Amino acid sequence: MSKKVIAFGELMLRLAPEGYYRFVQTDNYGATYGGGEANVAVSLANFGLKTIFVSKMPKHEIGQAGINSLKKYGVDTSFIMRDGERVGIYFLEKGASQRPSKVIYDRRASSMATASKEDFNWDKIFEDAQWFHFTGITPALSDDIAQICIEACKIAKEKKITISCDLNYRNKLWTKEKAGKIMGELCKYVDVCIANEEDASDVFNIKAKHTDVSAGKVNYDSYKEVAQELKKRFGFSKVAITLRSSLSANDNRWAAMLYDGKDFFFSREYMVHIVDRVGGGDSFCAGLIYSLINEYQGQETIEFAVAASCLKHSIEGDYNQVSVDEVKKLAGGDASGRVQR
Repeated sequence: MSKKVIAFGELMLRLAPEGYYRFVQTDNYGATYGGGEANVAVSLANFGLKTIFVSKMPKHEIGQAGINSLKKYGVDTSFIMRDGERVGIYFLEKGASQRPSKVIYDRRASSMATASKEDFNWDKIFEDAQWFHFTGITPALSDDIAQICIEACKIAKEKKITISCDLNYRNKLWTKEKAGKIMGELCKYVDVCIANEEDASDVFNIKAKHTDVSAGKVNYDSYKEVAQELKKRFGFSKVAITLRSSLSANDNRWAAMLYDGKDFFFSREYMVHIVDRVGGGDSFCAGLIYSLINEYQGQETIEFAVAASCLKHSIEGDYNQVSVDEVKKLAGGDASGRVQR
């Protein structure tokens, strides 16, 4: 069986002040690349899977630099359309202690945001593919992109390709009402739904009881009902929910749950001291996809996915640059962080 994964989304230029400098303090920005689906593609390539990233980027050197950042890790970029004038940009200010991180987007009229359905030949893209992944960020870019996502899902479903979606609600890109409408249409085609502790509430008004995310209080058992309601509403084969209790911008408790329609599997909980949390959810998605493609059992699947994302919090940049062996070692219980000699 083929183990080829297709990821569809926008690759962005990330500009961030050094360390914990604020936007108003800094004179210098470090430049790296990332984006929800691109981060998943890099993780899966690092895990040894054949991974194709589908997007649209300008022909100029900044666009090429972004593509090179994917090629560096073995991601197939042959289906990235080259046209348009802009690379989407996001500015990141890292939070510390009780000061939260901040993101400012500069992505309007980017190449990806202005893409049309003619840019993507899904029959060709999906040849021999086993898995298709996208997030709720991509259809938020424009009405045309939302329709392209729906078209891609329809063709993937016809070809019996497994479809995963990370709900990934971003209030700076669209309203909850519009997200609920568009994602409700897309989720009809999705097999594996992935969400964080807030997404189901933000997008579908499915709320977890006894939970106050802003106060760092996450009641794990309440998410059983959230997962059941998501499955009931859309018929997902699996629902995975990450569970982050934010004690401060630097220190979080991190765990997740997997529901397969019958049983619930909760991972162990990690106390995470954060180096860079951007891409944490994407690394979880990649760990989940890798586990499911390789037919891991339920508990093993959720432990691998959470361990992968736990490690990502220790790595600068969007991309999770870890190996399968490193993830398995942590998932197996070696969480000491001791020097390996």
